[in-house]
Amino acid sequence: MKYLDKTIEEIHNALKKKEIKPIDLVEEAFERIEENKELNAYITLNKEEAIKRAKELEEKEVGDNLLFGQPIAVKDIIITKDLRTTCASHILDNFIPIYNATVVEKINESDMIIIGKTNMDEFAMGSSSRTSYFGAPKNPWNKEKISGGSSGGSATTVSARDVLFALGTDTGGSIRQPASYTGIVGMKPTYGRVSRYGIIAFASSLDQVGPMTKNVYENALLLNVIAGPDDKDLTSADKEKEDFTRKIGKDIKGMKIALPNYFMSDIVTEEIRSEVEKAKKILEENGATVDYVDMKYLDKAVTLYQIIAMGEASSNLARFDGIRYGYSEENPKDIEDLYLETRKNGFGKEVKRRIMVGSYLLSGDNAKIYYNKALSIRDDMKKEFDRVFKDYDLIIGPTTTTTAYDLTDPMDDPSKSFMDDVLVIPVNMAGLPGLSLPIGFGKDNMPIGLHIIGNSFEEATIYQLASFLEKKVNLELNPRKEDENV
Repeated sequence: MKYLDKTIEEIHNALKKKEIKPIDLVEEAFERIEENKELNAYITLNKEEAIKRAKELEEKEVGDNLLFGQPIAVKDIIITKDLRTTCASHILDNFIPIYNATVVEKINESDMIIIGKTNMDEFAMGSSSRTSYFGAPKNPWNKEKISGGSSGGSATTVSARDVLFALGTDTGGSIRQPASYTGIVGMKPTYGRVSRYGIIAFASSLDQVGPMTKNVYENALLLNVIAGPDDKDLTSADKEKEDFTRKIGKDIKGMKIALPNYFMSDIVTEEIRSEVEKAKKILEENGATVDYVDMKYLDKAVTLYQIIAMGEASSNLARFDGIRYGYSEENPKDIEDLYLETRKNGFGKEVKRRIMVGSYLLSGDNAKIYYNKALSIRDDMKKEFDRVFKDYDLIIGPTTTTTAYDLTDPMDDPSKSFMDDVLVIPVNMAGLPGLSLPIGFGKDNMPIGLHIIGNSFEEATIYQLASFLEKKVNLELNPRKEDENV
């Protein structure tokens, strides 16, 4: 029996009828992870504790909680008490946290079972997960391709059907881009919708935790669990609890949707533009209006991201000095040498590059020239989105400019990783919610994602459109083709 190939409702009913137990799901998840270990999706497994937790749950009533007993993978930038958290960096290779992130507490309260910490770009800096100290995760659709980044491990393990649920973080597209590359659903919620407490910071004004799942409904279920205000996070939004599944299955007739011309320009391959056009046609045939629109500042998003994210990263990563926790250089000559050697040997090349650029951007008058100016243009970009949302319910476009590329492609172009995320970065700049939905395949049989952007705190409307398209497109999205029962 392949329990994890069934729907969440089927699994829930089997648990409720005591036909299976949580331990069956956990054991199957670890079996699949072992079968797929060459995908390199995990940095640390939580096998002993996961089995213990599964057996404890046997004593509890399943009730109406659809997520009861479900294994979940957590990106290794999210703090987990007594479970190694590395950020895929040598400098945190031996770091064992003493507390949980708020999202982890919520997962535990919902009776889900954390099975491990997933691979990623070092400190979430990159778009291919190839900056990981532990090597890059691979794409289940083609093991010679990247899974994307920085939440590449989470995308890989969901796409490979090791688990139904995973958490990622998104600073400039790091949930949606790998979701597109691996054929899964990835949601970056509105900034402040999910607590950042216990998330190791990259760029504090951009970082956001979000769910990664195989379909839209399960994505909304997981967001139900992790969303909500948190007194420990001063940027947390004070929004009442809501059911993000409430609009799933509803008609889209009368919905007005914008499609920015920039998103369909020559920066995107023709085959991806073609799939977006097909989605546009489906929406129009079912009563929605889809208009091409011009939007200012979208072409400035990458530059803004480089300035703001690198500046904030240089500040946030100053805490990793070898004194309090993590890797520390042995036998330094003095305190200055300890800092220098620890950071030189502890951080990878991409992280050091971003720290140096960020430090320059925040030095002296440069902060006014670059960082403050970028914040001003970022505010203008948010106003431009607000202008469009006065007339439209949602914005759509491609998630990525290409399908997943080869793991062996050169990494010596420092601007390439930013251009990989050129279509998704504007959403982070404006603090808006955005979701990537699989809508087709390229000529290389690699998945293609549609990007659906909503106004602030309109995740439920995004899920409404995404679930409608998901049903209409009806793709076969399981790369486990060797299994005849799938």
